[in-house]
Amino acid sequence: MDNKILVTQPLLPPLEEFVPYLEKIWESKWLTNNGQFHQQLEQALCDYLDVKHICLFSNGTLALITALQALRITGEVITTPFSFVATTHALWWNNIKPVFADIEPHTYNLDPEKVEAAITPNTTAIMPVHVYGNPCKLEAFQQIADTYNLKLIYDAAHAFGVEVNGQSVLNFGDLSVLSFHATKAFNTFEGGAIVCHDEKMKQHIDDLKNFGFRGETTVVAPGINAKMNEVQAAFGLLQLKYIDEAREKRKQIAETYREELSGIIGIHCLNDLSNTKHAYSYFPILIDEEKYGISRDALYEKLKTNNIFSRRYFYPLISNFPTYKGLISANAENLPVANEISNKVLCLPIYSSLDIDLVKAICSIIKKVL
Repeated sequence: MDNKILVTQPLLPPLEEFVPYLEKIWESKWLTNNGQFHQQLEQALCDYLDVKHICLFSNGTLALITALQALRITGEVITTPFSFVATTHALWWNNIKPVFADIEPHTYNLDPEKVEAAITPNTTAIMPVHVYGNPCKLEAFQQIADTYNLKLIYDAAHAFGVEVNGQSVLNFGDLSVLSFHATKAFNTFEGGAIVCHDEKMKQHIDDLKNFGFRGETTVVAPGINAKMNEVQAAFGLLQLKYIDEAREKRKQIAETYREELSGIIGIHCLNDLSNTKHAYSYFPILIDEEKYGISRDALYEKLKTNNIFSRRYFYPLISNFPTYKGLISANAENLPVANEISNKVLCLPIYSSLDIDLVKAICSIIKKVL
């Protein structure tokens, strides 16, 4: 390939369409603190995602940290090792001990049976991740949370617009946390949000992300500064105009990958789940070295020599990082599926502006390795 093909590219609407938003910001001189675009984006996202309340944040990690604060989580939280490290960092920053449970072999999501087996008297919450936007087993997790009186927080960083049986996955659990980072299907440069289900919780979260202020002179909680600014919010409003078209293009790319790679022994693609509206944020494949002929890492390097920059996402496991591998639950014997998937997975380039012919060219390189 003559030009670099990265694993993702941000969705960027026409620049000339963004300029009028910037002009309004310059005219108003209101750059942050719940300005007009911030308010408009919250409402627009509630409408688009079909959720009751949403609280915008400057980034998804601060949203995760604040969600844990909002629910006053302490003790131990069961979560997945197969995620971006921010999932677990948010726990650590709240002085919460992460407890890792293994994942399902077909969705790569946290396994409810393994979660239930890991519950102790110190467990206060479960924090699953909708990995690659594939929805977790929502009813199973809710039943476990109800049975053991646990809070349920979903890391929905990959799950913008994902629905199961016509209902947004963001309407499940106590809180769901979104990321609007530049690498995500919907982005506000940096950004994030918490989805909640009642006005009282929204008010509490809004307090926490604004130093705890409620009104001009009253501080009701020890909050932080995690507010989304007006430039981010304005960009989000513009993004929403293009998100459905972009999703459809990513879907076509995913379908092309599946069709082109279907006959290759040793290459496994994740299929769409039934009754699910997917975001197509990522396109992971698994490489079986024995059947395919070369290792995942060798294919990764082969693609790189052709200017194709795939990503071993998520490798290493969070549980294998020096920060966390000392935890008892991080023992590899406790996480056989997660370790196997992490050592085989490779995410191929997928973004709305990626030409289908380039997708086929990437697949041709994968085929020629044989």
